[in-house]
Amino acid sequence: MIRSSLLLTLLIFLSCLGAAAQTTISGKLTDTRGRAIPNASISIKDSYDGATSDSTGHYRFVTSETGARMVTVSCIGYNPYEKEITLNNQQIDLNIQVREAANELKAVVVTAGSFEASDSKRTTVLTSLDIVTTASANADVTAALRTLPGTQQIGEKEGLFIRGGSGEEARVFIDGTLVNNFFYSPVPDIAQRGRFSPFLFKGTIFSSGGYSALYGQALSGALILETIDLPEKTSANIGIHSVGGTAGYQHLNKKKNASWGVNYAYTNLWAYFQLVKQRVDYFRVPEFQYADGNFRIKTSKTGMLKGYATFQGNQLGLRSTDVDSLALKNAFTLKNHNIYFNLSWKESLSRSWRIYIGSSYSTNKDNYSNELQNQDNERQEIDEIPYSLKNYTAVLKGNLTTLKTVLEHRFRGLSAIRFGGEYLYFHDDMSFADTLGRHNVMNDRFTAAFAETDIYITNNLAAKLGTRFEHSSLLDRSNIVPRLSIAYKLGSLGQASFAYGLFFQKPEKNQLIVSQTLGYAKASHYIFNLQKVTSVNTLRIEAFYKKYDDLVKTYPGLNNSGYGYAKGVELFWRDKKTFKGVDYWVSYSFLDTKRDYLNYPYSIQPNFAANHTASLVIKKLITKWKTNINGSYSFATGRPYYDIAYNSGASKFEMRDNGKTSTYNNLSISINYLPSLSKPDGKFFTVWVLSVNNVLNQKQVYNYNYSYNGLIKTPVQPPANQFFFIGCFISFGIDRTDDVINNNL
Repeated sequence: MIRSSLLLTLLIFLSCLGAAAQTTISGKLTDTRGRAIPNASISIKDSYDGATSDSTGHYRFVTSETGARMVTVSCIGYNPYEKEITLNNQQIDLNIQVREAANELKAVVVTAGSFEASDSKRTTVLTSLDIVTTASANADVTAALRTLPGTQQIGEKEGLFIRGGSGEEARVFIDGTLVNNFFYSPVPDIAQRGRFSPFLFKGTIFSSGGYSALYGQALSGALILETIDLPEKTSANIGIHSVGGTAGYQHLNKKKNASWGVNYAYTNLWAYFQLVKQRVDYFRVPEFQYADGNFRIKTSKTGMLKGYATFQGNQLGLRSTDVDSLALKNAFTLKNHNIYFNLSWKESLSRSWRIYIGSSYSTNKDNYSNELQNQDNERQEIDEIPYSLKNYTAVLKGNLTTLKTVLEHRFRGLSAIRFGGEYLYFHDDMSFADTLGRHNVMNDRFTAAFAETDIYITNNLAAKLGTRFEHSSLLDRSNIVPRLSIAYKLGSLGQASFAYGLFFQKPEKNQLIVSQTLGYAKASHYIFNLQKVTSVNTLRIEAFYKKYDDLVKTYPGLNNSGYGYAKGVELFWRDKKTFKGVDYWVSYSFLDTKRDYLNYPYSIQPNFAANHTASLVIKKLITKWKTNINGSYSFATGRPYYDIAYNSGASKFEMRDNGKTSTYNNLSISINYLPSLSKPDGKFFTVWVLSVNNVLNQKQVYNYNYSYNGLIKTPVQPPANQFFFIGCFISFGIDRTDDVINNNL
């Protein structure tokens, strides 16, 4: 669902106005050592007048503003700069000196396998603003990430599918700790979105491989999110849209060192389904409730204590045709309750020492049921396989408690060392009222210790060395996990990076129910990266090779004899300069991957992997119309599908049928209108949002389901070809004019 915070950030994106020129301002921008600083933004605050410094640090621009105005400098890697000058239609010569930002890796940054978006990293690619204005994303973090290279367009199952890995091979961390149920609970053949709004986060690191030793238990990649700190002002907001409504309040105290806030959202798709026909019969319309609370306290000049809690509940029921008999139906229902709490504290203990302590707790309960029904929606009991397996109920409860501590020591210069440990306690209680009548309880005390160091050998050469020690009480096994990354600077803006690492992951819960003698699955990553970043564009080329070992096989018996590989090349290009008022990015991925795991009869390309994927995202600001138009187009070649069945005569699994789906094409558009754009001094702001997914109404086929005897094959498709959204969002009590200007520099 799109949260009310969408209003505030869309306003930032849409409110930048130009001016005619009357006064000429010129000069040179240097650092404290007298070195020229290129590609910095120099501007008049609260205007659109400014320039970018050239390769020698010089700049020049004209402005029609008059009187006392503030000159601002924005340059990644340096502290913000402001100076008041008087504009009186006379030429002004202004040489500016800025200081390097504290804790900023200015010389060279290790970037292999990682896309970062934060307040300080110069490898910034996607921010919260980018996420909510990506037309196809519907304000879902992971949906926006699927426009980046290395990801797959999967519509039938939730998760991030990265570089030949399944959705279970990627993990999400919030404020340093693992999130156990980041996505809404699974529904057959329908992917679920993430539970958390992108506006909760100020920093995003999406690692498609080779991630930091501070994190573990993810074979393919990690999404590392950092929550925002104090709000700027007390504010309130409400939103009404085509599938529900939202409301929120954030309070900042007078000293501006503490805040608290609450939010509530309700979603009900009944009215929407009356207008947009669905392929499946929703006899219980999807209904979602969301509530959260937060507090943030500045404990010192350098310390911050943050707490965040959510409660989420949802339910739905749907009927679909049974694949084994077109005269029967499966009636599936789900009720879910989820509670998540995160508490974190950061503090500088001295000029060179810093500590982080984070903890989280989550509990998730799913009540599932499935009933075989006839055409009159009456329950059917058929005592033969496969029909006898289709009447069941299940109650799945999962709790996760985490505690993590990291100490960081910065040496003279940019080198640093980080070390610490984490403790995770998993408790899963699973009851199945089916033909087997199973009840399983599993506990795992998972511990890890880690250390990582940044070593700057020269100004142009840096290395990141790390290792982890991990132990699972459930598996009674330990691992030592090495990680290595090296970066070399190429000129003033380019660099090359290489990363290597081992990554381990426990088997999934449904596998451990059957056998707790399984061991870890393992993946070895090799990544080479070339990157060039300026203030207006980003070019990134990356090649990778990933080797899988000890994957879980389900036959004969559960074991760790599976294996596989994934290799490929990826391209990312983002440009904010070539076309006036247009910000766009292009991504392309080539993937070659095969694996032998689960019930695969031999090594084959998994059904969640396409060989070629590409995305184009375009954002256009039209200030005259107070309108922002966003478009995104995604493409993927067909994915393989298989009918793998057990041949009792040959005592092995065999391939009964296979093929490839049609190509995936999706063009989506969103239009945002702000009637308050010309009233920057107002105390409330309004935004109207209209979005359409799959504008061309193209047919999508994600996979195929097969009957038990293999004679019937039905396509797996989305519930509807298109999704429409319209909403109005209003915020009160805060003037975002300064943010509007600064975020459009």
